[in-house]
Amino acid sequence: MNTLETASMTLIPAGTQQPIKGPSEWFTGEVVISSLFNAPPPARVGMAVVNFSAGARTHWHSHPLGQMLLVTQGEGWTQCEGGERTTIRPGDLIWCNCGKRHWHGATASSSMQHVAVQEALEGKVVDWFESVTDTVYLNGDSVGK
Repeated sequence: MNTLETASMTLIPAGTQQPIKGPSEWFTGEVVISSLFNAPPPARVGMAVVNFSAGARTHWHSHPLGQMLLVTQGEGWTQCEGGERTTIRPGDLIWCNCGKRHWHGATASSSMQHVAVQEALEGKVVDWFESVTDTVYLNGDSVGK
């Protein structure tokens, strides 16, 4: 990685980080994670740009200190456990509450990109759970309704 570091700032130029494939233990379908960044201590914020192909999504997961999503391209769905599936589009901001199980990803017919920002609690930013079933994904049926 080509970085420019000064006493007060680090710059990571666009295109200098290698994208990684989203692991099947955390995602269903084709997902690419790029621009992954975790601030050095004492800061605890992290950020990533995540690209979902049509039909791709996260597994159920939660964040101990919550997560902010900014949709930048395409169209997706998100759902908190027990709630309705919601369509998300470019410019939408989504706050996923602390510890609340949820999922997000592309719709069945459109790719989607979002920026994800979250903080670590004692070094942990996410707890991963089971995959989102096709029934939940396609119909919005939610566990706990």
